[in-house]
Parts: sequence; structure tokens; C-alpha cells
Amino acid sequence: MPRNKYPEITKQRILDTATKLFLENGWEQTTIQNIVDELGDLTRGAFYHHFKSKEDIIDAVLYRLSLENDPFEQAKKMTGLSGLEKLKNAFLLSFTNQGQLDALESIPSILKSPKIIAHQLMDCINTGAPDIQSFIEEGVMDGSLSIHYPKQAAETLMLLTNIWLSPIIFSVDTEEYMQKVKHLQELFNGIGLPIFDKQILAVLETFHKKICILNRLS
Repeated sequence: MPRNKYPEITKQRILDTATKLFLENGWEQTTIQNIVDELGDLTRGAFYHHFKSKEDIIDAVLYRLSLENDPFEQAKKMTGLSGLEKLKNAFLLSFTNQGQLDALESIPSILKSPKIIAHQLMDCINTGAPDIQSFIEEGVMDGSLSIHYPKQAAETLMLLTNIWLSPIIFSVDTEEYMQKVKHLQELFNGIGLPIFDKQILAVLETFHKKICILNRLS
């Protein structure tokens, strides 16, 4: 069999097709064979050369969706704002990100997978937290924030908002969800990181209600 001269193109085609099918039909209803059949010119062996399992492909899809309209990259480009204001804008954008809502609607069950949660934990520390840290350090420099441990504050904020506050991993009604949010508000206000203002609280409440409707959590 001739060697594939364009492995990256093949991998992207698989990822494109998987993303389309997951969003159209949902994770549980889409099989690896569905993806292979949709591509038409790819064998299961070729699929497994690029992705070892169904969880591997969904992990790649989630990563792609998270990069679309990256809220932290958008916030970095905003001018005339303090570090705190950029951080708040990044959070506002992240909880109104349509890609995230699409993922939560179509593949909620896999987000509870221990493997995916473990990956999210590492991604929070290795990818998300450094962006938050840069905003915090900018805020310390411009006087909008007073944080003694920027790196640790960034990691804590990222882990709690992405894991503990996840309505998929921890399914609670909106009232309890907002109690968790207000607890975080008190917690981060106490260390000099007043990110949870009235606007963000309102956005989080709306976000949770949408997730409840999409996934019938309430």
C-alpha cells in the first residue's frame, strides 16, 4: 500500500467530518464507521492511524471548538483596557461562545468521561491559566489588581470555573449553580481578584439556563 503523502490533510479531513457529524447527530449516535463512511475514501485502519479511539477524536473536536473565536486571544487585542477589564471581557466572551454551547448540546455525556476530565484539568493548567496569568500580571502593573500570587490565582480561577463550575460535570439546578458562582465571587474578591461582577453573574445565570434547556438538566 502506498504511503500517505499528506497525513496532515487526511487528519484534518477526519476531524472536519467528525466535527460535522458530532454537531449534527450527537456524540453517542455517531460511530467511527459513520465517520469513515462519510469520508468515502478512507479505511478504518487509516482512521486509527490518526486517532486511536473515539475519545481521542472527540478530544480533538473539543480542542478545535475551544480555539474558534478564542476569547483570550480576542481580549488580548483589546486596547485601552486595564488587565482586570481584559480578564472580565475574556470571561464574558467565553461564556457566550457559540462553539462551546454547540459542544455542550451535542456531546454532553462524553464531557463526564474521566479521561476527558483529566485532559481538561491539564489543559486548564497548561493552556488556559497562562493567559489568565498574563492578564493578572498586567492588572498588577496598571494598578487595577493587587494579587500576591498571579500564577496560583490564575490556575485556581481556571480550575474552579472550568471544572467545579461546569454544569455538565456537576449537574445542579440554576439556584444552586448561582450559589456556587456567588461563593466564587466572595472567594476571589477576598484575594483581590474582583472578576465576578453583576454583569458576569448575569451572563453565568443565562449560560446555565441555556445548558439546562439544551440538555434537560433542570
